Amino acid sequence: MSDVTGERTPGRRLANGQRSRIRTWDRATGAVRTVHESRDRLYEAPNWTHDDRLLVNGDGLLWTLPVDGSTAPEAVAAQGLPDVNNDHVLSPDGATVFASANDWRVWEVPLAGGVARQVTADDGAMHFLHGVSPDGRRLGYIRLEPAGDDWWASATVHTVSTDGRDDIAVTTDPGPADGCEWTPDGAWIVFNTERFSDTPGHAQLARIRPDGTGLEQLTFDERVNWFPHPAPTGDVAVYLSYPPGTTGHPADLPVELRLVSTEAWREPTTLVALDGGQGTINVPSWAPDGSGFAFVDYPFDRQPD
Repeated sequence: MSDVTGERTPGRRLANGQRSRIRTWDRATGAVRTVHESRDRLYEAPNWTHDDRLLVNGDGLLWTLPVDGSTAPEAVAAQGLPDVNNDHVLSPDGATVFASANDWRVWEVPLAGGVARQVTADDGAMHFLHGVSPDGRRLGYIRLEPAGDDWWASATVHTVSTDGRDDIAVTTDPGPADGCEWTPDGAWIVFNTERFSDTPGHAQLARIRPDGTGLEQLTFDERVNWFPHPAPTGDVAVYLSYPPGTTGHPADLPVELRLVSTEAWREPTTLVALDGGQGTINVPSWAPDGSGFAFVDYPFDRQPD
């Protein structure tokens, strides 16, 4: 989910002396590689395409660049698409981008460029996209009701067909949720939620059946855990872990990317410690073959690489 401001803006900007680095992690070697670095544009939330390109957002637009970093990012020619935020996913065949825009709706546009189509309805709620079902028929999004002071408490997991019909509330119990995403077999939706703690902001990872049954807590630790992303291979997942006491998913904090077996969620391994949070890995960023994933960090010049 992006920060909720109620304004249509291109998003946050780099601070003085800050860089935006698009990077990849290789599962075979553990190597981290910088694909592209910018001091001018703040990029966020990579997706990994079938032809080895990365899709990111920046300045309200969608951009693609090759994973090898051989050329600079190029804007996707999306006609009629409002400014987008960092919630965007690819269809299973890689041909379509579904994206949350700053009008609080979900849109779709061909990855190759073309005319955008609004997917979710103008129903007064905010829609933050996070996943697409393995069969490509449904989208998973977080629904917020903006009325009142406690809007975050209304954050619930919903799914909707890609034609915008048949909207289903998957979570209904108290406790805000975010980052909903299907497992590769379609059996579960994984997400982060505060519903297991009395401490405001203490998000942990959970899973639930797409029909709303079988809710299960997955992580049980003092850190604040967000955005679980199962690998396409189904055996591991990566997620973003904040320091204890963090509220929400703010930017520019010392965070960790953690890898966990999907059979042992209580035994994570820290892969990368970095400066980031918001924008680092909001959406699915695994390579289609599960060989690695992409992320973004935001170091300041005073810090060594």
